[in-house]
Amino acid sequence: MAEQAYDLIVIGAGPGGYVCAIRAAQLGLKVACVEKRATLGGTCLNVGCIPSKALLQASEKFEEAAHALGAFGVKVGKLELDLPTMLGHKDKVVEANVKGVEFLFKKNKVDWLKGSGRITAPGTVEVASDQGGTAYQAKSIVIATGSTHVDLPGVTVDEKQIVSSTGALSFAKVPKHLVVVGGGYIGLEMGSVWQRLGAKVTVVEFLDRLVPTMDGEVGKQFQRILGRQGMTFKLSTKVTGAKTSKSGVKLTVEPAAKDSKGGGEAETIDCDAVLVAIGRKPYLEGLGLEAAGVALDERGRVKVDGHFATNVPGIYAIGDAIPGPMLAHKAEEEGVALAEHLAGQGGHVNYETVPGIVYTWPEVASVGRTEEELKQAGIEYRVGKFPFMANGRARAMNATDGFVKILADKASDRILGAHILGPDAGHLIHEVVVAMEFGGSAEDLGRSFHGHPTLNEAVKEAALAVEGRPIHI
Repeated sequence: MAEQAYDLIVIGAGPGGYVCAIRAAQLGLKVACVEKRATLGGTCLNVGCIPSKALLQASEKFEEAAHALGAFGVKVGKLELDLPTMLGHKDKVVEANVKGVEFLFKKNKVDWLKGSGRITAPGTVEVASDQGGTAYQAKSIVIATGSTHVDLPGVTVDEKQIVSSTGALSFAKVPKHLVVVGGGYIGLEMGSVWQRLGAKVTVVEFLDRLVPTMDGEVGKQFQRILGRQGMTFKLSTKVTGAKTSKSGVKLTVEPAAKDSKGGGEAETIDCDAVLVAIGRKPYLEGLGLEAAGVALDERGRVKVDGHFATNVPGIYAIGDAIPGPMLAHKAEEEGVALAEHLAGQGGHVNYETVPGIVYTWPEVASVGRTEEELKQAGIEYRVGKFPFMANGRARAMNATDGFVKILADKASDRILGAHILGPDAGHLIHEVVVAMEFGGSAEDLGRSFHGHPTLNEAVKEAALAVEGRPIHI
């Protein structure tokens, strides 16, 4: 077993891991990153964020050509779906991104240790591959192994008829009827893709609302819009089993909670395919954490302190492996902060400004607190709202569904949260993120220049509405 010493070894080359490795190398540390996939980038670049957005974009183009271009005076002849080419586009996007990370590793002199990593002792990582095992020494070890899908009891994922988010990226043909189990970000996004391409989509959600972390008002309007697009919903419903056959899948469901009279009967949903998207859990298999003495919490996440350190000196963890939203950009910022801390600098992550985005159309984006959270905390606040129906650019785009909502502290006017349902919400939210990062007020945002005509003017107007003085409504 040959040994080589590093300042830092990162296990996992997803957004958190590869960013941590690159930033540490920029700061002068000798760095290696362990990754068992044939390509770098982790779940996000290979089978998550990037390929799903490629399909979302492509399916939006198809939907636009089928139903929207005529209103702009653009006549389209016979429309035809070329699914292999669309999936090929997705694969090309993935390839470009993962090769980009490999280039960045070479540029920054980060060694890629190919294989599965296991912590055999503090300061030692064993990397197993087809060529055998090699032990490497490091002053610091970072666990950045990401997450995997959560299984549903009674429903076996085969990635053909019953799929996880990975299988939903590669259906050989458009399902006639796709049932999405789980009304969260992933389920709604992938459901939108296949619905645009011709599938009937039914969303089954255990809770009584979609995306429960979302602002309640936004969530209700979001569901209405998706319903108008053709999605159907079975809320407060749990899945109890699934049987596959050559003809499809029989999914059995029943009310999530019986009423006082015992009402609500079980039923069977016949469909071609089922997407199980009920959440994700840390992927820590084979890391040897128990033997190394690394403590986990009650949900199987690695326990860390404010500097991402575990209870074992020299071992750290970031991203989906630890508590917090399972978002690539959250993992990236943690990777940077940890790398800077290990290099003697003062890395920091402000969790109050982590944006969340649902990449449907229209998009949904949020940052900070919801109204429900502010009420529960007893914080007095003011609300400013502005509809896209009153925005000139949105009218020009025929994209007037939704609104911008800004929540500000009643006494100080400091922005506490923002929630956007509408066109390009994922882009628009970031000016609010920046404002919040600097402790900005609604008045600061409302008095800032916003080019005309832009969708961003809706953000400005919502900020003005906090003081009851929007111009255009």
